[in-house]
Amino acid sequence: MVVDDQAMVRAGVCAIVGSQADLTVVAEAADGASALTVAAEARPDVVLMDVRMPGMDGLTATAQLTAADPAPRVIVLTTFHQDAYVFQALKAGASGFLLKDSDPATLVAAIRTVAAGEAMLSPAVTKRLIDAFATGSVSPAPDDDPRLAALTPRERDVLTELAKGLSNAEVGAALGIGAGTVKAHVNALLPKLGARDRVQATIVAYDLGLARPRL
Repeated sequence: MVVDDQAMVRAGVCAIVGSQADLTVVAEAADGASALTVAAEARPDVVLMDVRMPGMDGLTATAQLTAADPAPRVIVLTTFHQDAYVFQALKAGASGFLLKDSDPATLVAAIRTVAAGEAMLSPAVTKRLIDAFATGSVSPAPDDDPRLAALTPRERDVLTELAKGLSNAEVGAALGIGAGTVKAHVNALLPKLGARDRVQATIVAYDLGLARPRL
């Protein structure tokens, strides 16, 4: 489902998505409130959500959509890339955050990635998240944070490598274990962290001090 208050933008995104044999646009909406109503009927797997819209904004709609059962995966697609939007989108449960100037191939890849249960941020957005920790605008959690205590030593290792943006295979190569074992560790650590996916787990890794920006 495509949610944007500009008809031309919706048309463009729909054309990109509709050109792919394995993707179908099942619905459109022009604001957050309409998105909730339409999504309840259309049951989309993935929602492409604009941020600034009249009435209910995209972040509020995202929070309500991701709280539903079953919940669609949401990719926030916007021209705005301020840190506040990124953090708010992820807190609202978004699985992806892309800028509207991303190329069509990146958009299509993001949809497939998120539909498969993974999460995706544009490289520029990931850098801004890391910079936020580097500049101190996001404070690390205390050493006695229960999320940290819940992790096994190996899960800490996996999370640390995961926070570098590595794939399961790359994490496995770094730690000397198989990709399947890495996947099992990731599946085990996500609920312990209260994280829905790898993106939120990466943010928690920085929050817990397991990962540090490369300055």
